[in-house]
Amino acid sequence: MVEITSIDLLRGWPSADLLPTSILEEALKRVLNDPALSTPSLSYGDEPGYEPLRESIATWLLQQYNTPWTVPERICISGGASQNLACILQVFTDPTYTRNVYLVAPTYHLVCRIFEDNGFVGRLRAIPEDDDGVDIAYLEASLAKHEMESNGSDQKATKRPQVAQKHYKNIIYTVPTFSNPSGRTTSLDRRQQLVRLARKYDALIIADDIYDFIQWNSTDTNPPPPLIPRIVDIDHVLDGGPTTPFGNAISNASFSKILAPGLRTGWTEATPTFIRGLSQCGSSVSGGAPSQFVASVIAQTLRNGTLQDHIEKVLIPSYKRRYQATLCAIERYLLPLGVVLEGKTKGPMQGGYFVYFLLPPCILAKEFVLRASQDEAVLIADGNMFEVHD
Repeated sequence: MVEITSIDLLRGWPSADLLPTSILEEALKRVLNDPALSTPSLSYGDEPGYEPLRESIATWLLQQYNTPWTVPERICISGGASQNLACILQVFTDPTYTRNVYLVAPTYHLVCRIFEDNGFVGRLRAIPEDDDGVDIAYLEASLAKHEMESNGSDQKATKRPQVAQKHYKNIIYTVPTFSNPSGRTTSLDRRQQLVRLARKYDALIIADDIYDFIQWNSTDTNPPPPLIPRIVDIDHVLDGGPTTPFGNAISNASFSKILAPGLRTGWTEATPTFIRGLSQCGSSVSGGAPSQFVASVIAQTLRNGTLQDHIEKVLIPSYKRRYQATLCAIERYLLPLGVVLEGKTKGPMQGGYFVYFLLPPCILAKEFVLRASQDEAVLIADGNMFEVHD
């Protein structure tokens, strides 16, 4: 009997053949063979994280986004985007004072558990989006409604803010660039509107910027357009800059999609005051910065340029080919059957990990997914997985 190998289009995991083992091996040898590098990397680290990596990230981001304000003091090393989100919620929210968590829907399905673990069961609010991003009018109506219902009598916080920490009244979670799962990218105008709204209602925008570096020009002839400014950068410059020392937006980023998820290392960018507060999360104060040793290895890949080369010469060409092959197959075989592609798949820039499409009304998504798995050994997700349940 012939064994059928399944094709897994469900998990957002890097393809095994794209994992940069040789790059990491060389960086690892460099660290372990030099006591000046190995000794601090194998010790407890300062709470904000391994300083050479913070410096390298700041330099890299400045080059990518042309943001001279991106300095190490705005960077904090994390144990990956998911672990970092949990730390942010521990430090900057309170389960009684913070009213709601707003998630752009459809949303990354595993993120809901992190919010619920931090006391927000029953307070996750779905916000719809269109091709330009989050529905600002819908979001403002919901924020205003709960503001009116509170009538100025907010619950007192049960957690005591530590040094350089505060509690936000609202949390807004979004993946603004090539979102998981819709593949949409929030426009510059919507990003600006979102920042103004967050300032008005004391909200913290947590932007998962994990797909920013996996994007490419959709054609081979035209030069790529400039990157859309990140929400954290918009908060830095819009209308004179942040209205509080903590700001209202942070960038939650990770090396999982551009190096390897098993490294469990990422970073936060925010105002220096926010970064100081985040670095004082109890787990970092007790155990030192997360991923101290791995951070020293990654720092080598940024300093010698091998990570940048891996992204430009390996990841982007490979993902571009796979993405375009997927689109061609959908257009050839599914669109004639009434399937509708979501997101701006024909825009000047393409990227990310996901393609999202709508089935004809006569086909149930769960049945479609089951048949694809049983008959063709193709694993895909149905839309119910990405709903926000409040």
